[in-house]
Amino acid sequence: MTNLKVAIAQIDTCVGDVVGNVNKVVDFTRQAAAQGADLVVFPEMTVTGYPIEDLALRGSFQRAAEEALAEVAYRLSDGDLREITVVVGTLGSLALSDHVAMPRPTNRAVVIRGGKIVAAYDKHHLPNYGVFDEYRIFAPGNTTTVIEVAGHRVGLAICEDIWQDGGPVHELEQAGIDVLVTLNGSPYEEGKRAQRVELAARRAAAVNAPLVYANQVGGQDDLVFDGGSFVVGPSGAVLARAPKFEEHLLLWTLTPGSTEDHTGEVTDLSDLDEEVYQALVTGLQGYVTKNGFRTVVLGLSGGIDSALVAAIAADALGGQNVYGVSMPSRYSSEHSKDDAADLAKRLGAHYRVQPIGPMFDAFQDQLGLEGVAEENLQARVRGMTLMALSNAEGHLVLATGNKTELAVGYSTIYGDAVGGYAPIKDVDKSRVWQLSRWRNNLAVDRGEIPPIPESSITKPPSAELRPGQVDQDSLPPYDLLDKVLDAHIEHAEGRLELIERGFDPEIVDKVVSLVDRAEWKRRQYPMGPKVTALAFGRDRRVPVTSRWREPHQ
Repeated sequence: MTNLKVAIAQIDTCVGDVVGNVNKVVDFTRQAAAQGADLVVFPEMTVTGYPIEDLALRGSFQRAAEEALAEVAYRLSDGDLREITVVVGTLGSLALSDHVAMPRPTNRAVVIRGGKIVAAYDKHHLPNYGVFDEYRIFAPGNTTTVIEVAGHRVGLAICEDIWQDGGPVHELEQAGIDVLVTLNGSPYEEGKRAQRVELAARRAAAVNAPLVYANQVGGQDDLVFDGGSFVVGPSGAVLARAPKFEEHLLLWTLTPGSTEDHTGEVTDLSDLDEEVYQALVTGLQGYVTKNGFRTVVLGLSGGIDSALVAAIAADALGGQNVYGVSMPSRYSSEHSKDDAADLAKRLGAHYRVQPIGPMFDAFQDQLGLEGVAEENLQARVRGMTLMALSNAEGHLVLATGNKTELAVGYSTIYGDAVGGYAPIKDVDKSRVWQLSRWRNNLAVDRGEIPPIPESSITKPPSAELRPGQVDQDSLPPYDLLDKVLDAHIEHAEGRLELIERGFDPEIVDKVVSLVDRAEWKRRQYPMGPKVTALAFGRDRRVPVTSRWREPHQ
């Protein structure tokens, strides 16, 4: 028996771009063949992109996927590519019974060799939690697939199959395989990397063979796929690991008689701040480019939130593609305007000043608003200005609100909440400061000018909608607020549990009430990249119309 050289093609696909996705499959297969690979493994649903949601139910989409797969097989029949075995994810179909005329779509792994489809495996376990709702789309598979490559027995699984006990992995324990290959479309969330490796190691030990974990990379709507593909041995040792947040071809060699020998690269792990920041950059970059935009526009207030969003945008797209707009009112401080201009200069971003005073006065002459209505009018004039510039110049508007503000409704609907994408929607205020510090320190380590002005980080946060206003006038201190919100939202703790934790009852009642009243705003907020275990959106589904209130004991 010879060595088995495996290539993991960690690629960035786009949902529905079957032509582009097919081209990537062929290109990466050619690279793998040039490096002597016997087997190349692509992520879950590579041909169609992932997740495809209800597109899977359209006959036209199903036919397009079938034709694209045939194109892949045809193009892999050429020359040296005939000798390599390719495992690629795609959309399949499965008749549930003889009495069902319409086949159900499946999440399928297809094996191509010599220009022909030689085997297929349909995902057995379907996820139905968090961001996933696959029971209503796909039919579960019911077979175990083992293929032979270079004299080695290779078992196949798809993503959720290894997260659930039983099913195909359990069956493969008795199959005598030499390696287990799993195709994945596993979204990023902070801390998930350790879970994946720990789980994969358990499955590798169960089948007594190395496990190859191929994961996709790139942004898709509100999900970020981080890559980080790896190979883990039965002992739990990581034998090879690809970098995160970039396309990569990872090579690893299985040596006969040893499950632990390897010749694969092992990329160093990044710290959590770096991971989260890269996830935000990847999510924004994917959303902008895959939706046909080239440039973004955002309001630059001189504050920390807009500064971090601008830095993320510059890293994702280049400073020359970022358009910052300062929109001062009569209450805007000079230091805020100076900080906004300084930020744009550091990032190499475009910058303009558009005072909102005349527009605000025109509204006030007609409406004569007072109090909160007058304050919110300023934010809405700014939102209208950004959307007008977007319409006129073709930029994507970025919303700059953070998760803490979104949780308690501390934003103006149709004002600072306007936009097509919200890069820090899943980042709480405390983490905003932390990531800003991290990004500036990274610049110092590189010998560069820190992108975010120090005063934007250190000054008290304020919307500057009235004289002397600061956020803490109406909110608890952010470090305390974020702790209460984490317990209440991330861990679903109610009033009683929060008070038992030691939080002040008055603060608990205020925070819980603010969260409950802001659900309607969150439903209308732009999407943004998920980076925590529980993001607002598909992770958390709470009725807008509800009279439920936490009971007082």
